[in-house]
Amino acid sequence: MILEMKVPSPGESITEVEIASWLVEDGDYVTKDQPIAEVDSDKATLELPAEESGIITLKAEEGDAVEVGAVVCLIDVDAAKPAGTTTAKPAKTEVEAEVETPKTTPIADTPQTKAPDTYASGSASPAAQKILDEKGIDAAHVSGSGKDGRITKEDALNAQPAMGTTKGSRATERKKMSMLRRKVAQRLVAVKNETAMLTTFNEVNMQPIFDLRKQHKENFKTRHGVGLGFMSFFTLAVTRALELYPDVNSMLEGDYQIKNEFADISIAVSGPKGLMVPVIRNAETLSFRGVESEVKRLALRARDGQITVDEMTGGTFTITNGGVFGSMLSTPIINPPQAAILGMHNIVERPMAVNGQVVIQPVMYIALSYDHRIIDGRESVGFLVAVKEALENPIELLMNNNPKKALEL
Repeated sequence: MILEMKVPSPGESITEVEIASWLVEDGDYVTKDQPIAEVDSDKATLELPAEESGIITLKAEEGDAVEVGAVVCLIDVDAAKPAGTTTAKPAKTEVEAEVETPKTTPIADTPQTKAPDTYASGSASPAAQKILDEKGIDAAHVSGSGKDGRITKEDALNAQPAMGTTKGSRATERKKMSMLRRKVAQRLVAVKNETAMLTTFNEVNMQPIFDLRKQHKENFKTRHGVGLGFMSFFTLAVTRALELYPDVNSMLEGDYQIKNEFADISIAVSGPKGLMVPVIRNAETLSFRGVESEVKRLALRARDGQITVDEMTGGTFTITNGGVFGSMLSTPIINPPQAAILGMHNIVERPMAVNGQVVIQPVMYIALSYDHRIIDGRESVGFLVAVKEALENPIELLMNNNPKKALEL
């Protein structure tokens, strides 16, 4: 019996996927549920498991775009398992490694009397040759001023590479972008062209959060098994601000503005296939522990390539942290169909006026990009100020004046 394996639907609205890579060869014997391919959709990279055991015949090439429901391979389920397929090639033991054919050590030639150094016209002294090699300049393109046209050290120091004479590589590589990356590119261009995107900025004194983390991070990790990072403070500050400014937690659908009474916060994380944006569901109901645990879980799934389409769809607001890569300031691009995105950046010690005195404080610049079609300046600026206030006064605004209790939940 020949089983036709078809491309399953990886999610709603996805009609096409791309064969990113085959994990097996044509004619291999595969077992049921064995991953046989990685397929890219416009939202994620997913593994395709074998539906039955048997000999596989591939019907699509790597890089092919295939429609959902199309046949990508055949499995002969009646084929007998080839002898030896279950026996993996034994790994080389330490003993075997030691008795490998030793590398041949060249036998030194019979010592000969060293001839005196002579230099033909255009040749370089050892010191000059070293300099030319470091510059990537061919000695044939340098005029020597020494005896018999020899290139001296001074000639090498003064030599400049001529056009087309350097030894550096000029190789190029042509690589097709994955379907996910192409879709991201299309969405980013669409956002710039189809939204009235503006960005407003502010700065946050992070000293209060530094003090809280220093005081409680050890007990927090011991109690909950996760670290007390910045993301929980920012997520809870954002959910509070979204309640105060609900227009920021909305989206545009035709002639209608859809306001969400819940906060599904998308967090941008870097994965092996590029930027992933998993979603923390109902973040407004979570504690500090709840947020940190969910951030860790989603980040690990994204890193291991296990994130699903459902885990990356349906967010109402996005937080992105360019600060982990050293970004001081940026204008993040909205994640459609959302109406706004908050950008975090690196934390740098800067002089600030505190109670009439100039003091050095850890400062982060934050940015809110928003769709001006449904969010006005009052809402956007007010939202960002509300985030700033919560981060600079977390004990009162995020912990109800009881940090110990807030971090124990």
